[in-house]
Amino acid sequence: MTSTQQQTVRPPSSWYVYMVECIDGTLYTGITTDTRRRVIEHNTSIKGAKYTRARRPVTLVHTECFASRSEACVREAGIKKLNVAKKRALIQNDKVSAVQL
Repeated sequence: MTSTQQQTVRPPSSWYVYMVECIDGTLYTGITTDTRRRVIEHNTSIKGAKYTRARRPVTLVHTECFASRSEACVREAGIKKLNVAKKRALIQNDKVSAVQL
């Protein structure tokens, strides 16, 4: 490699667990590498989950970042097992943390 050539180093991809709130107040949880793109898909594309396609628009209410897909999948499964009150508490904690920043 010459000094004028640069090696492109791709940073390791991050995986996100996200939760969106649908127009009817229900919550949907998923994983992605790009939360912005995924929310757009949920709101406008056939690529959005069947569940959210019938409940548009959706709003992003929670995200968590992980280094690997497997870690994100484990957390996603854990969130999906929570009851609605605990999911709402998780979202509320995000709002409290944001205010404290």
